[in-house]
Amino acid sequence: MLVVPGIELQKGRCVTLQRGRLDEPSIWHVDPVEKAREFSSAGASLLHVTDFDAVAGETPQNDLIESIIRSSETRVQVGGGIRTKERAAELIEMGAARVVMGTVAALQPQMVQELANTYPDQIILAVDIWQGGLMTEGWRTKAALAPEAMIEAYAATPLAAVVITDIDSDIENQDAQLGVISGLAGSAKCPVYARGTVHSIDDIARLKYIPGIEGALVCRALFDKSLDLIEAIEIAKPEPTTVADFQ
Repeated sequence: MLVVPGIELQKGRCVTLQRGRLDEPSIWHVDPVEKAREFSSAGASLLHVTDFDAVAGETPQNDLIESIIRSSETRVQVGGGIRTKERAAELIEMGAARVVMGTVAALQPQMVQELANTYPDQIILAVDIWQGGLMTEGWRTKAALAPEAMIEAYAATPLAAVVITDIDSDIENQDAQLGVISGLAGSAKCPVYARGTVHSIDDIARLKYIPGIEGALVCRALFDKSLDLIEAIEIAKPEPTTVADFQ
């Protein structure tokens, strides 16, 4: 299983949010570019960057995002407020390995499907779930579409992955609630990454055995030191297969 460290940006700072409240961020006094380098040095093969300024409809943090992409020695996927073909293309041209689309994927599926066909294996579908429903607009609006229907609508689309966020687990900081994510993972036709379910090394150990889950996105637990990235990557590795000795 792949462990993907996340860096969430607001006003040029590393932050994490509670309940998706953009006006009440937890601010981490570290340099985002240096943090990206640290995650790369720890062995991460993919980084996830979220631009909360773009989510809020403000000017995207392009200079900072580009610095992270260019200074990191690993691939970087970017999400947050990506609502147009032009914005997705801009980030890919900037060097983003993948872009993450959620709200627009629920509202304009044809546009996102066309984009995925233009950039195969570079578009990620974000499915954010709260109390069993699909949430959009940065977790602020409940969509009419069910999470299962959202994933089914993209079954034939060449997506890079689906990121499923269990908002209930993330905002309450409870033990990982894997039922919803594991159920949805079985219906996806591409790799599924779980988000919002990892708070400790035990959660990594549990997730790796859930069928269909190929990765875990982790942010807050890495910043508050509840989880060590090197240890998490090691735990997430597949167990060696026992080979019978026929001699």
